[in-house]
Amino acid sequence: MATTNLHADQLKAQAAQAALKYVQEGQIVGVGTGSTVNFFIDALATMKNDIAGAVSSSEASTVRLKSHGIEVLELNHVSELPVYIDGADEIDPHLRMVKGGGGALTREKIIAAVAHKFVCIADSSKQVGRLGHFPIPVEVIPMARSYVARQIVQLGGDPVWRQGFTTDNGNLILDVHNFDILEPQQLEQQLNNIVGVVTNGLFAQRGADIALIASPDGIIHLGE
Repeated sequence: MATTNLHADQLKAQAAQAALKYVQEGQIVGVGTGSTVNFFIDALATMKNDIAGAVSSSEASTVRLKSHGIEVLELNHVSELPVYIDGADEIDPHLRMVKGGGGALTREKIIAAVAHKFVCIADSSKQVGRLGHFPIPVEVIPMARSYVARQIVQLGGDPVWRQGFTTDNGNLILDVHNFDILEPQQLEQQLNNIVGVVTNGLFAQRGADIALIASPDGIIHLGE
């Protein structure tokens, strides 16, 4: 198992390193959340003096960025964001994703909406032909948890409350299993239309522009 984990970490590090070429000198870079992004943050530290700072999608990423001496800026104070680098729990051939395993989906989706270019970094285990094997995280206002869960059941999903977890926004997560996802964009909209839902982990309406997939045979470039 240790060897397998080491191999996975090597692939994540390769994808993270490949993303550096999309970071523009003198500009601000959007930074996501997760194990692959941690490798990107460490790589970004090698060129921290060449960028104007970073916008972070989570408290965890903010801590890691600051530990490297990278200035973290509030999104509200940023007028333009050339690129956003983030990972995925699943990514399909159309560059639509499931994200939010780490619980940072709302801030990730906001930054992705602002960014001109969204670069997804992942290892080849995250590639799927069709989204849905990984449960879809749904961020929910606490008082609406039970209501939202009932509505999700009517849509065909099996919601499970991620107990003991609170998002950086102070909300709860329902992880939805067993969705038969034929139309990701439609399901994303249906979930977001439920009163009490902040957002969900389907990144289909705004998917990645580019994906850098690290495989044993090298980096696979999608969307370029």
